[in-house]
Formats: sequence, C-alpha cells, structure tokens
Amino acid sequence: MKQKLQSRLTQHFALTPQLQQSIKLLQLSSIELNEEIERQLEENPLLERLDDSLLNTTRFQGDGSLIRQQAPDPGSTGIAGDAPSDGSFENTEPAGSLEHADFMAEERQHWEGITMPDRQQDDEHFRPQLEAPPKTLKDHLQEQLRVSVHDHRQRVLVELLIDALDIHGYLLESLEEMLAWLPDELHVSMKELEEALECLQSFEPAGVGARSSTECLALQVRMMPDVPFIIRRYALEIVENHLKAFAQHDYTKLKKNVGCDDEDLVEIRKVILNCNPHPGTVYATDTADTVIPEIIACRKEDGRWHAELNADAIPKIRINQLYGSILKNATNRSTLNTRFQEAKWLIRNINQRFDTILKVSEAIIERQQAFFSSGPASMRPLVLREIADTLGLHESTVSRVTAQKYMMTPLGIFELKHFFGSHLMMEGGGEASATAIREKIRQLVASEDRKKPYSDSKIAQILEKDGLVIARRTVAKYRDILKIPPASLRKNL
Repeated sequence: MKQKLQSRLTQHFALTPQLQQSIKLLQLSSIELNEEIERQLEENPLLERLDDSLLNTTRFQGDGSLIRQQAPDPGSTGIAGDAPSDGSFENTEPAGSLEHADFMAEERQHWEGITMPDRQQDDEHFRPQLEAPPKTLKDHLQEQLRVSVHDHRQRVLVELLIDALDIHGYLLESLEEMLAWLPDELHVSMKELEEALECLQSFEPAGVGARSSTECLALQVRMMPDVPFIIRRYALEIVENHLKAFAQHDYTKLKKNVGCDDEDLVEIRKVILNCNPHPGTVYATDTADTVIPEIIACRKEDGRWHAELNADAIPKIRINQLYGSILKNATNRSTLNTRFQEAKWLIRNINQRFDTILKVSEAIIERQQAFFSSGPASMRPLVLREIADTLGLHESTVSRVTAQKYMMTPLGIFELKHFFGSHLMMEGGGEASATAIREKIRQLVASEDRKKPYSDSKIAQILEKDGLVIARRTVAKYRDILKIPPASLRKNL
C-alpha cells in the first residue's frame, strides 16, 4: 500500500465555552445557580455582588487611610449593567467604572456625610443577636433525667439508652446486645437494664424508648389521659395483637376478635389514631431545602394572567469598579482582560437564563389561563413541543428551562413541569389533561362518603358521565400517583 498525504476540508459543530456555560446555567436550579455564582466570585476578582454586606463598611487602605465602600443602588443597575455591550474591552470603558480621582472624591464625600450611631456597650442592639440552637430529643430526655433520677448508677444506664435511640425515638439495639458489649467489671445485670428502660419509657414524648411500633403505640395508649378503662383495654388488645387488621380497616374481623361493638370501635379508632408512631421526629432538626420561585404569576389590568421575574431570585452581580479602573490604566493587562471576558460572559449568560425562563413562563401562562382562574381541574393538555415551536426553541431547551424552576401562583408554588401533561380523548371528541383528570379524582375522593367510599370502577363511571371515558386501571394509576389508598383502606365506621 502506497502512503500519501491528503488535505481534507470538513465541518463539525463545536460548543464554545460561552455556549457551554449558558447551557449549564440554564439547567441549574436557583440554589445551584447561587452556588455556581459563589464559586465564580471566589475565582474571579473582577466580579462582586451588589448585595454584598461588606460593601457598606469602612476599610483601611494600604497607606493607612480610610475608605468607605458604598453599595450601589440596586434599582439603578441590572444584572449585566456593568458589562460592555460589545466584545472588545480596549476601546470601551467598563460601564459603571469611574476615573480614579472621581471615584475617590465620591467616596470621600460619602464618608464625610456619614454619622455614626450613638450606641453604648451595654446596648442590647450593640451585640449581635444569635439564635439559640433547637432542642434535640437527647437534650429533652436528659433534662427530664436530671430532675427525676438521683441514683448515679441508674442515671448512667439511662444515658446509655438515650445515646442508643434513633431520630424517631426507637431503641436501636436490644437489651441483650447492649449487655453483651458492656464491660464485665461493671457487673450490670439484665434487671438493671430493664429498670433503666422502664424509666426512659416513662419520659416525654410518650412512646420513646420503644423497640417496635407495637410497643411504641402501646406505651402511648397506656399514658394517654382521659380514656375509659374498657376503651383502653380494647385499644391495647388491637395494638398488641391485631394491628395488621386495623391497618387494613378490617373492622368486621376486629369486632369478632376483640368482642366490641361499632360504638366502642369508633372510640378505639380515635385513641389509636391519636398516637404518633414516630415520637422522636417532633425534635428532629432536619430542614427541607427552600424553594425559590423564579417566576411570579400576577393578574394585570386587562384581566389576564401574566408572568414576571421574581426580583429576589435574581443574583445581583457586576464587574468591580476598582478593578475596572486598574484594568483600564494597566500596561500589562492580558490576565485581567481574560478575567474580564469571563465575568462579562457570566453576566450575559445569567441575563439570558432569566430571559429564557420568562419567555417560556409567559407562553405557559398564556395557554393555562383557565388553570389560574379556575384551578387544577381546568388544566389543558400541553407538551414541550408546543412551547418550543411557539418560541422557536429546541425541545431540549424547554425541558432544561422547566426542570427545577418554580412559579409562584395564587394556588401555590409549582414546578414549571407541572403545567405540562398528556391528553386523553373525551367522549365528545375533545381533549382533557391528565392533570385535570387527577384533580377530578382527588375531588371525588375528598367528597365521598367515608362509610361507602368509591371504588375505582365507580370513579370511572362517574367520570364517564362527565364525558371522560377512561379505564378502571387508569383510575387506579392516577390514584396511586395522588397517593390515595384504595377504597378498602379509606373506609371508616
């Protein structure tokens, strides 16, 4: 085979760093976006926050003089208010930067007009106010232990059991396991551990220190006040021996096994349902992530719903004025110019992110006017392609925009993906949204007679009368999505 050199001209698609960053920012949630901005602020000295708490502070310069860092008016600058509109920096001064003399004169004028508040050292507002840490289950139990147990040996054993509790208040290890790993020289007996556990189980919240759900409910039934003796005895019998039948609402079997009538069973059910199967979660310190809506749906004068950006969700960043002045007057500015371009791209991409979210949200609201006016039952079918074709965007872009982005509405806060759903054909030839059908099922279950709850077949028949022809298995699927139990578990006495 003869070797030879050839030149070939081909074309291929490559994503620029700016486009890669734009796509990355578009698919981030509001919390992830702020984390990314914090990372960029640490890496790029040309970026600064407009809402930085340190901007309104007094700082020392290198020569020992004082300088007052004044935060700009957030209402007079946008996110990208300090970035030049064109791509070159050499012929364009960064917007918002001042000449060095003018900048220092403005800062001196601001500093001279400042009056410091007259505060004394003993003023309660002088010292920072710190929030007290939340009380944990362990703290609550140890407080009761200090005032109720005076014997040192028993107190140590109860503290040992408290350390072995999980966040729900259950004992993680059995007494036999704990006795096995305790040192022999302590001479701890099983009777002492049982007495310590009995002491722990007498503490609040009721049910703490249980080794099973049955024991937890039984402890609470025993400690519950103002319960008649016969009702308490029946409740303990059900909790300890027939809890599965109670969970399955098999009331006929319960009445036969326990020997009670319908009136007693109603009171027994109230007692058991008032128990908490996880007593320790009252003192749990875990907090859910905060959802920050990017969009607010508001009604305008024309009577139609429109979208607007949530100003609190928009990060307020700009190019640092002082570094902009240094960059303008520097002789060797290749490194700073690179950082400037990166800062400018970040600000532009954040602007583009929120512009895209706003456009998609406006298109969604325009098609779901009935939802905002009449509720979820009026949701119309909507797919990603419909929004993509309307705005001239790719379907994947709309998918990124609607993922983990939230809208605040008078009906609550919803993810943008909530407004999309498949359609089902109606008997009259129209279409109905799957979201609307699920809402109708939820409303039917909420208004049903709990003594005779609707079966899946009955719900399908009721929907068919309204023109929605769906199969029983479809009702069961939507009911599972709504986390609604079947009719047998919804039945009450």
